[in-house]
Amino acid sequence: MDQTKVKVDSSLFVQKGQGTLRDIYKIGHVLGEGAFGEVRLCTHRETKEKRAVKVLKKENMDKQEQATMLNEINTLRSLDHPNIVKIFEYFEDEKRFYIVTEHIQGGELFDEIIAKVNSTRGMPQL
Repeated sequence: MDQTKVKVDSSLFVQKGQGTLRDIYKIGHVLGEGAFGEVRLCTHRETKEKRAVKVLKKENMDKQEQATMLNEINTLRSLDHPNIVKIFEYFEDEKRFYIVTEHIQGGELFDEIIAKVNSTRGMPQL
């Protein structure tokens, strides 16, 4: 019996979404905001899975920043590790990019790191 090994790359499964984001997901409340846009909770209409969608306004990005963001998508597509956020799909329309990722609860990692550093130094927490 011939046992051929097949390597499956996660980037084969992460594709540009067909249709619009709202066709596939119900958009929920804002989880966070940044310089280029916001992150919202969303729910997959068929599976009811909770996910996060990063909504990035093109008007806030120059061509180089848009290229960097597309590179980020391509990098995340190829990664599969428990400590790296998983990307499911992405969408694009005239005004925005939408990156759908797993929803990770617990707040901002940076805030957690600062709190830990301050607590180990015996400094009062803000």
